[in-house]
Amino acid sequence: MNSKRVLVLGIGNLLWADEGFGVRCVEALNAGWQFPPQVRLMDGGTQGLYLLPYVQEADALLVFDAVDYGDTPGDLREVLGEQVPRFMGAKKMSLHQTGFQEVLMAAELTGKLPAELVLIGVQPEELEDYGGSLRDVVKAQLAPALQLALNWLDRWGAPGVPRDGRLAGAEAITDAALAIDVYEGERPSAEQAYRLGDTRFLNLEPT
Repeated sequence: MNSKRVLVLGIGNLLWADEGFGVRCVEALNAGWQFPPQVRLMDGGTQGLYLLPYVQEADALLVFDAVDYGDTPGDLREVLGEQVPRFMGAKKMSLHQTGFQEVLMAAELTGKLPAELVLIGVQPEELEDYGGSLRDVVKAQLAPALQLALNWLDRWGAPGVPRDGRLAGAEAITDAALAIDVYEGERPSAEQAYRLGDTRFLNLEPT
């Protein structure tokens, strides 16, 4: 039995449109397939250094994320090995990328960086949309990204087995209220919800 420990991380922020790509990928992977016990699927969100012990325990790490490569929106890239930390920090879109780059550096400094690193990243189209979901060109890359991940997991001796029914026998990775269908279907109109942040905390005048 293959004992290689594999960590699959989706990182980013679901609340800011295409920033949620990584989390949506790992969410869909968990919903559609089951894996051997040495595989851990995680919603890494924006947790930064909290993820360090999980990364240190892994022999192979696969990360889904939205990364600004300067490409055409929706372009998908597969980055390998020592190039992963460089691409994660090339043009930071948000604090979560700074935090995860620090996780990789800390793992390397402690001699516990996974031997195999893979980043599956998409070029975002829109980030400045609070409460928004994936744009169509980015959402269209979910299936190709999952196929790339399944290929790597198979190569690492941890093939996925399709589930008979959605989430049958599986614990959801994200809260039910944030499931993509619910999240998109219950979004208030632009007239009811400000799209660039929470107005309670914007442009506050000092008292």
